[in-house]
Order: sequence, then structure tokens, then C-alpha cells
Amino acid sequence: MRAVLQRVTQATCTVDGQVTGRTGPGLLVLMAVAPGDTAETARTLAAKTARLRMFNDPAGKMNLSVLDVGGGILSISQFTLYADTRRGNRPSFTGAAAPDHARTLYQVFNEALREEGLTVGEGVFGAHMVLDLTNDGPVTITLDSA
Repeated sequence: MRAVLQRVTQATCTVDGQVTGRTGPGLLVLMAVAPGDTAETARTLAAKTARLRMFNDPAGKMNLSVLDVGGGILSISQFTLYADTRRGNRPSFTGAAAPDHARTLYQVFNEALREEGLTVGEGVFGAHMVLDLTNDGPVTITLDSA
């Protein structure tokens, strides 16, 4: 699995003019599933996401997690994180999991975040989504289970 975590002051996902998910201060998480990923991979990535210290403490050091600051998460499935651009100019996405497998693990990931005590907004798996976000910092960190 791969995830791009962006610290945000707010983020919203809209599909066909309807807001499907949002968060106030917290994280926008773009995540993708690889063919060999399992439910355990998804739970491990969710735990790392919840505990990763990406927020500033009173001294200005990144010592606090999204849990510590009471933030939320907007979780978006994005298979394009597995784009292979080594050959030619058109990306290949053969490194991404099949949709049924990816959808299942996206749901496991989101539920594991909720079990950590986080409020989780979601995009719509497989839909064309419009994301509106305000980066905070900006702070962007990539996680890869491999």
C-alpha cells in the first residue's frame, strides 16, 4: 500500500456536485492498494497514519499525531499512486490492485482509522472526485508498506 499524507486545515471531496466527505484540521490521505496487500497491511498503514507525528507541539516541533491534536481524516482511494512512468509518456497502472481487492482494503483501512478513534470522511471509490484542500505547512509525507 502507498499513502500520501497531507496536513490540512480543511479538505472536502465532491462527487457530481455532492460533498461525500470532509475534514477540518487534520490529514488528507490519498491511498492506493497493490495486488499483494492484505487486510493486515491496511490495518498497519492505518495505525502508522494515526500515530505519525506530523503536527507541531507548542515549541514548534513536529511531535504530535493527528490523534494528539484531535484532528480528522479525509481518506481518498487513488490508484494512480502506483503509476509507472519509466517507459514512454503514458503511465501504466499495472502495479495497482484490481478494483474489487482495492475497494475491500480501502474499507478496511478506513475502518481501522475509525477504530483508532479518528473521524474519517471518505471519497467515493472509483468515482471522479474533486478535492478542495488547504495545505498546512505544507507538510506532505509518503508512506509505503513495501
